[in-house]
Amino acid sequence: METHPRPSAVSRRRMLAIAMGGAATVALPAPAWAATGPRPGAANPPTLTGHDIDVAKRVSARRALEHLKVLSIGIGPRIGGTKSERVAAGYIGGVLDKLGYDVNLQPFAVADKFLAQLSSPRGLPTDLNWQVGASPHAKLDTKVRGDVLDAKLGGEADYPADVTGKILLIDYVAATREQVVALAVARKAAAVIFLPADLVEPRRASAFSPQLPGFAETPVAIPVVGVAQAQKHRLRALLASRRLPLTLSTTAHRGLTSHNVIADAPRRRGAPADGPVVMVSAHYDTVIGAPGANDDGSGTVLCLELARVLRKLPTNAHVRFALWGSEEQGLIGSRYYVAQLPQAERDRILAVYQNDMVATSWDPATRYWLLSFDGLANRATDEVTAAATRLGYQPRISPVTLRGSSDHQSFQEVGIASANFSWRGEESPALLEPPYHSPEDTIAKNISLERLQVSLELIGSAAYATAVA
Repeated sequence: METHPRPSAVSRRRMLAIAMGGAATVALPAPAWAATGPRPGAANPPTLTGHDIDVAKRVSARRALEHLKVLSIGIGPRIGGTKSERVAAGYIGGVLDKLGYDVNLQPFAVADKFLAQLSSPRGLPTDLNWQVGASPHAKLDTKVRGDVLDAKLGGEADYPADVTGKILLIDYVAATREQVVALAVARKAAAVIFLPADLVEPRRASAFSPQLPGFAETPVAIPVVGVAQAQKHRLRALLASRRLPLTLSTTAHRGLTSHNVIADAPRRRGAPADGPVVMVSAHYDTVIGAPGANDDGSGTVLCLELARVLRKLPTNAHVRFALWGSEEQGLIGSRYYVAQLPQAERDRILAVYQNDMVATSWDPATRYWLLSFDGLANRATDEVTAAATRLGYQPRISPVTLRGSSDHQSFQEVGIASANFSWRGEESPALLEPPYHSPEDTIAKNISLERLQVSLELIGSAAYATAVA
């Protein structure tokens, strides 16, 4: 087994405390139904096979939640190639290693990242401690402190007489971004916080690293950062009622390496080394500032829980779990993995079950979507459709629907059967929950253990059926 990166001793102690409840306890109603009983929201009573029952009586969303606490609370945002993603890879690899899997961390290079941290002094709201994006064309690796001032659109008329040393809130407008930053520097402001335009509900804008191409050669002399929509409204609400001092620090993360975590079940006695493979996968990284509870902590912990359950069940095919790094930067991890696979290894893979956002608590997310990059059914979609029918959920799943933009695409591009599975709005897979890609993608605001349990049963039954066929 390749040695995987381990978190520091302090991190390990904190993660253990979180996994055991600790200060980060999150109370969610636990799913409660018998393995052979009707499921909540199911249209029909179940007609389970013995293999379905083997899975259903063992999987536990409550157990998976303990891993999710570590990922989304203990570690938080897991940005591709940075220390936070590396710590998450170490945790995931450690869990799979203890389960008896042969774990390999597959490294690959990724682009530089530019991040910032906003925080308030003691005595002010403790929730104001946020990761946001930093401009690569402004001052990096620096820390400033100052009172916040709302400069609105950032024009001369929006400024009071003196903004020296102030941290300015400015509405982001692409056409004027460089002019307003230049004015802020000229007026001796300490920093600029760009505020995104509100998106049409239910979508909300994410934190971002503002691009200032006009300053690419000579970076701006002050830090410039971009916050999320939820943070924009929080900052303006706080500022409307009180003086608001902030500390703002920026960091450049360069020369980065991200990792895929690949875990192979031990080969069973007598099994051929070149036998068929069934894969269950998810990505474990996040966008800037998002704790990533549902996207895609939920898919990650589904993999960890199914790894626990399937490791002792008899199979004919080889079972492999894969947790992708740097998906949010353009499917980089899964594309790297597929590119390194010789054709003979690609040909062994029967199906890839990619789980991306499988547990949202958003009420309108009542449809379980089967998303195929080419819009056609394949072994993965067929097996999940069959599992949904046996579990009584068939009316709640979508038809096979054309959509990429997740790691199933990397496999389908080279002809490997794969699909993305997730809970989304009834009318369209574009209907994602409001906390998507935002600081509000937390366990408390965006996780349903009931939906996670159903996802575990659907994917567990489908993957096991594939592996024993």
